[in-house]
Amino acid sequence: MSFDTGHINGFIRRKTGDFETIVISNPNKNLARAAGILYLVMIVCGMAAQLIRGSLIVPGNGVVTTGNIVASESLFRVAFISDLFMATGFLLFAWALYVLLKPVNKNIALLFVLLATASVAILCLNLLNQFAILILVNDAGYLAAFGAVHLNALVMLFADLHYYGYYIAQISFGLWLAPLGYLVIKSGFLPRILGILLIIATFGHLFGFLAAFLLPGYESFGDLPAFLEIPFGLWLLVKGVQGQQPVKNPNQQAAIS
Repeated sequence: MSFDTGHINGFIRRKTGDFETIVISNPNKNLARAAGILYLVMIVCGMAAQLIRGSLIVPGNGVVTTGNIVASESLFRVAFISDLFMATGFLLFAWALYVLLKPVNKNIALLFVLLATASVAILCLNLLNQFAILILVNDAGYLAAFGAVHLNALVMLFADLHYYGYYIAQISFGLWLAPLGYLVIKSGFLPRILGILLIIATFGHLFGFLAAFLLPGYESFGDLPAFLEIPFGLWLLVKGVQGQQPVKNPNQQAAIS
């Protein structure tokens, strides 16, 4: 015979005879799929912004870069807005995951939200470096003050600052995946393999950050493990969460052993 003895912190405690199990009661498919949609927004907007910047900014060549941005100013502005949408989607994605996973461990869920929030703050502040380029090329006063040569050099300076600022954000952008992966593993309503992939992806982001400042030119080697977070977002979008998964009561397990 089975009966509920309480509903505490998102868990249902059930007793069957002399034994007790704890069932996580948070398989919210709608919330999980909403998180998946937000992840898709992040990916699409982030990739669009990077592709546009990559087509306009030529590393080490301020003259060509300035010419490209002046000729395709609207496109460069789209990249700026796309990055803002990406950052906003990231923040909402983290919030949705916090609501989904806080019944597993509220403190660890709060930790990954704080790390994600720090990453969003850095990303948004760093975007000012990108917008500074638009200010420089649109104000004739800067051209008169600095001249074409110095203006082109300033454009490349802000482009480089934006590039390295992005890798600074990789610290918290990578670290947030570790507690997230841990909660996915422990949740019981998401596949454990996805949590393992998230933890591995942490090291990809951290390698990219370290390589950008210690081994310039090798930062792209961190991209492959960083991509291991993508299956998690796609799973949320397509599958959502699984049904309730019983978790053994540690006190009961200790008593049995």
